[in-house]
Amino acid sequence: MSEETNIISDFGKYSSWLNTIEDMSEALWTKPIAKGKWSVSEIISHIINWDNHLLSEVIPAVRNEKGMEFPDFDTHNKKASDYAKSGISQSKLLKEAIDTRELLVKILNEIPTEKLNKPLTANGVTHCPHTGTPYSLIYIINEFTDHDNHHKGQVIQFLKENNLE
Repeated sequence: MSEETNIISDFGKYSSWLNTIEDMSEALWTKPIAKGKWSVSEIISHIINWDNHLLSEVIPAVRNEKGMEFPDFDTHNKKASDYAKSGISQSKLLKEAIDTRELLVKILNEIPTEKLNKPLTANGVTHCPHTGTPYSLIYIINEFTDHDNHHKGQVIQFLKENNLE
């Protein structure tokens, strides 16, 4: 398996993990995971929002060999929080999260390796300021996997604290 295939496969594992939280009580689903933090529903909505951005903006830009653009994080994340609080049911939000991620993984698997690895800018920047690595779609997907894992860890810790691991 190529490195790109492994990265996409790891990115897709999020969908399976979502199935492990489908039986969470509504009370925990909407409870902030810590003081001043989001609820599990807001975290899931947050990841859906970023997946949708990848689908609607980033992948088309990569296909057209244009730079990747990312919105203002705070504004983008507020939309996700508002959506989670809009009255959408837990089962509907989880289904949307799974369906969106599975579609994204399917599309990523169809993109040729050379396009996945093609250096492109992210908001006009050519290299990651932390690693010095040139930005590419596969680099961004790997970053998003780290982002998913950060939030999964928060949720798992929250469930442990509430004796529901």
